[in-house]
Amino acid sequence: MKLKILVGTVTGTATQVAQAIQLDCADLVDEIEVGLMDALDIGAFDEDAIYLICSSTYGSGDVPDNAAALLDSLGSQPRYLGQVRYGVISLGDRTYLHTFADGGRKFDERLQDLGARRIGEVWCHDASEGTVPEELAAAWCRQWLAEAVRAALAAP
Repeated sequence: MKLKILVGTVTGTATQVAQAIQLDCADLVDEIEVGLMDALDIGAFDEDAIYLICSSTYGSGDVPDNAAALLDSLGSQPRYLGQVRYGVISLGDRTYLHTFADGGRKFDERLQDLGARRIGEVWCHDASEGTVPEELAAAWCRQWLAEAVRAALAAP
């Protein structure tokens, strides 16, 4: 089983989170691939894998610039993604109350609209708490990935 982590980032924090997961969770799946969302489109979900969206939030609740084309393609090139199993890590800052962690939530909404099945809840990290997102995300992912693998194996 393969985990494919798609990263949307501005400052590199989401990339660091994905790399921490890659190191910490390598024993749970056959392969973990980390890739930036740069220039991706809806075809990124064609592979037989479990997907993890790892996105920061930028500006007024937007996805990072490197994730915009992928998010836009989910609306402009819609097709049924019922075979896709995914999870979401959304990084944000709660001082922006009305747009907190909206970057990852936007991906979640679009993927669900296309029939993809989210496993577990969206995990959000609040930068204003002063905690280390890499450590917390890796711990969350260990639990999430065990559930995701069970769900993927049980899927028709």
